[in-house]
Amino acid sequence: MRVRHIIPGHIIRKRNHSGQALMETVLVLPLLLTLVLNAVNFAYFFLIALNITGAARNSGTYSIMGGATPASISLPADGPNTTPTSVSYLAYQDLTGALNSPLTSASVQVCSPYNGINNAGTLTQNSICTHFGSITSFPAAATDPELNAGNTAPAFNLNRVDVADSFSPPIPFTPFNILVLVSPACTSSGGTVTCTFYRHVEMRAMN
Repeated sequence: MRVRHIIPGHIIRKRNHSGQALMETVLVLPLLLTLVLNAVNFAYFFLIALNITGAARNSGTYSIMGGATPASISLPADGPNTTPTSVSYLAYQDLTGALNSPLTSASVQVCSPYNGINNAGTLTQNSICTHFGSITSFPAAATDPELNAGNTAPAFNLNRVDVADSFSPPIPFTPFNILVLVSPACTSSGGTVTCTFYRHVEMRAMN
């Protein structure tokens, strides 16, 4: 019969090694989780940015080109945002790729000749805007580059779509949003991080 000899020192070394691995895991795990959760919030940040940019671009193009499609004989309406053929409806539909309820969290502004013209026939003429959502104040439209002191009857009308949304990253608390807070679009108050994205597209069509 063979007798196995157990070396006590060997057992002690194994126990020490196991305890050392556990301590290393405990020390490294918080750092690893912080990095992973920051990466998740950063990815969500870019997902929102891409969706808002796409919503403004697509609905802005539709606002000015919708009348040129076979299905439409006039400029598309700005709203209501529940009507499938309206500009604001398209903007909100594009936002559903990243937002759970864009109708309650996002704001859209549509400026189109469909709504009418302010100061028609003057150097300050511009399309009337309609707002959807809680944000009603957006930056002013850029000056029409076609206008000049000798042109008193502008031949171009502005089509513009503004899209804004305030959101919180999916994983709360400031330590998990260090990368997100680098952006000036995000702020932290009481440990809650809030980001506000704004994008707009403006195009001009001949009157």
